[in-house]
Amino acid sequence: MKQFLQITYQLLDACKYTLGLFFATLAIAIPLGMVICACALSKFKPLKYVTNVFIWIVRGTPLMLQVIIVMFAPGLLLKMPFQEVFLAALIAFVINYAAYFAEIYRGGILAIPKGQYEAGQVLGMSRMQVNRLVVLPQVVKRITPAMSNEVITLVKDTSLASVIGLAEVMMTAQKIVSTRALLWPLFYTGVFYLVMVGVLTLFFKWLEKKMNYYKA
Repeated sequence: MKQFLQITYQLLDACKYTLGLFFATLAIAIPLGMVICACALSKFKPLKYVTNVFIWIVRGTPLMLQVIIVMFAPGLLLKMPFQEVFLAALIAFVINYAAYFAEIYRGGILAIPKGQYEAGQVLGMSRMQVNRLVVLPQVVKRITPAMSNEVITLVKDTSLASVIGLAEVMMTAQKIVSTRALLWPLFYTGVFYLVMVGVLTLFFKWLEKKMNYYKA
């Protein structure tokens, strides 16, 4: 029992890195995704082309590879190695998820019929009012399921940061397995991820229910 409590405490302590990476990624990637989406929808073709190529590269390569590149490429190419593992992981996660969020935003915006814009203008609304009062509520409702899936995936993807030595839950469990010759702590990590995913699932179900006032 004592051993179980000690390992539980170690994994709970490691959660600060898992949760820190999770919340920091969301805080930066959600608004950055909006910027990338705006660039992808831009009428300035060079900007639109470069942005689409960027999104294609990010979505077409594994997140683990991106984490490794961010961590080690500056040292190999610029002789300026990353000293902070958490920062390297955060940069890689933000870039990856911002690209995915941008595509979700883009899909939500393009799904709105042009007649919605025209109807708002006929009613005498400015373009900003149409976007804020007519378009935005519909976009938010449409993208919520896709966003919830990405956010839940992010919880599990934080384990990929262990590849560069970030002592999050999964890496801590691997260290316990190697030092104490125990296998069960590795499976025990599943409980921590299930709890975090469960909380998020309940939150998004509540959010979707709150948004049922608007029927698309």
